[in-house]
Amino acid sequence: MDWNTLLTSRRLGKEPAGGSSVRSEDRTEFQRDYDRIIFSSAFRRMQNKTQVFPLPGRIFVHNRLTHTLEVASVGRSLGNKVAEMLFREQYITDPILLTQVGAVVSAACLAHDMGNPPFGHSGEAAISSFFTNGAGKLLKNEMTEAQWKDFTHFDGNANAFRLLTHPFRGKRSGGFALTYTTLASIVKYPFESTGATHQKFGFFQSEKETWREIARETEIPVLSEEPLTGARHPLVYLVEAADDICYQVMDVEDAFKLGILSFGETAELLSAFLRESSPERKRDTEQTLRAVTDPNEQISYLRAGAIGELTRECASVFIRHHEAILSSHFRGSLLKSISTPCLEAMRKVQEVSYEKIYNHRTVVEIEIAGYKIIDTLLGEFTGALLHPGNPLSKRILMLLPGQYFQEEDSTYHRVQSAVDFISGMTDVYALDLYRKIRGISLPDIG
Repeated sequence: MDWNTLLTSRRLGKEPAGGSSVRSEDRTEFQRDYDRIIFSSAFRRMQNKTQVFPLPGRIFVHNRLTHTLEVASVGRSLGNKVAEMLFREQYITDPILLTQVGAVVSAACLAHDMGNPPFGHSGEAAISSFFTNGAGKLLKNEMTEAQWKDFTHFDGNANAFRLLTHPFRGKRSGGFALTYTTLASIVKYPFESTGATHQKFGFFQSEKETWREIARETEIPVLSEEPLTGARHPLVYLVEAADDICYQVMDVEDAFKLGILSFGETAELLSAFLRESSPERKRDTEQTLRAVTDPNEQISYLRAGAIGELTRECASVFIRHHEAILSSHFRGSLLKSISTPCLEAMRKVQEVSYEKIYNHRTVVEIEIAGYKIIDTLLGEFTGALLHPGNPLSKRILMLLPGQYFQEEDSTYHRVQSAVDFISGMTDVYALDLYRKIRGISLPDIG
């Protein structure tokens, strides 16, 4: 792959405008991507979507929005560090692009979770379960194998790609009309559902040709036609690393704030990332912890140090393996190739997270509720879309916004309309609609 084609200011659904990545105004094309995402309603809805823990009451923990903003911040730092190397080694020669790699990574980080349904990662599992174990399994014979796997292996990554590229009715053509580079940078799993391993894949059948167009424009190699599989855009590794760093480390801090982990446990987990730091950094850490007496502030400081160390490590791995990444020979993630002390610290965090955080009662309770809510909503809306002549179906379809109706008339596309609508809901809206459809509560008509 070649950075001269990997970094393109051309936009999906737009005719090439020519010229550099800088417009006559005060924003580059990649900064415009960032702004289009952050001002969108789909982005704002993430403030009411679960990250791991139930949405906050007295104690504020991360939701999808705050997590995403932190990922974008780390992604920008990673992109800037890598850009310095690319410019120094003359992989890119335009000095303006030196400042834009971080902007691309940051924009892709903003978008990476926009396709996730309500109720955290259990929302993805709940959609899949509806088709594998629920009422939706009766639809299997009405779709191709690949279409069926889009739903039985439902993945928020593929759904984000659809949200950003699909021309929903009444919306602009080409979805958000982002640059090819930003779109390529969010596809962590560049293959269709029939090539999925461990559930993950990058695009639905409905966006298969869109991904192919992006690969063609950025000259990303297609590695296989059946199933369609391509190489990763190199910046995907930075987006993935930023996400992994933030959710692993921030979940530990949230668990401390909620009393799931003690101060001693949390401090030990985070301090482990700093044991191989330079003498100067160690001295600064010790002095700060002596000066700051509030336990929450101490943990926040250690968390910041851990994220900083991991960011430096991941950037170093990317630079060290740059040629292998460009030639599609690098395997795994940046985080799995960091130095042994940091890698061991991360493994300990993961061990404690699965043992004490992700199986905590409050997390499990919201996962169970999510299953019930999503199963009910999918049953009602897929039923209504597939049998629109029924009196009740007609009423239910009045609740479906017009943008989700599709011109294509097949079981696959009708089901996809229901999935589009439900996956875009916030936790609160999904719960409210569930209660009303089940007759548990009525609209406020006072």
